[in-house]
Amino acid sequence: MEEDASNSCDSEYEDEYVLLDLDEVAAKVCNFPPDAPYTLLGLDTLHPVLIIDNKLKLVGEYEETIGTCVVFNEEKTDSKARAVTQKKLGASGAKNSKQPVIKDVRPVGSLQKILKFRLATENENEEEANNTHGKKPSSKS
Repeated sequence: MEEDASNSCDSEYEDEYVLLDLDEVAAKVCNFPPDAPYTLLGLDTLHPVLIIDNKLKLVGEYEETIGTCVVFNEEKTDSKARAVTQKKLGASGAKNSKQPVIKDVRPVGSLQKILKFRLATENENEEEANNTHGKKPSSKS
């Protein structure tokens, strides 16, 4: 039996998820609307760049995770399935602030890298400006 060529090509490539950590720059990032345009450059380099709304430039650095981080997505479920889950957990129908919120989630993938961002320095901004104008960045000895 012959193997389908399209399936063998697909098996060469695997999705890789990366967590973008913006904790260090959260105060700066929250000033932008959630739908602000962004550009993510150089994911295959040591220091990827994230530009938000053509105004804020962030430089990233990869950190390996300890173990594997699993990424989940919340799914909508019908009320019957939710009631069965609550019954299994012993939760009553009455509203009680001590009861846990039950959410149905499914794993999307796993990741081994976290990309931590920080504000770009003035030197990094100058280098980009020089590179976009066709000039070589000046090297100081």
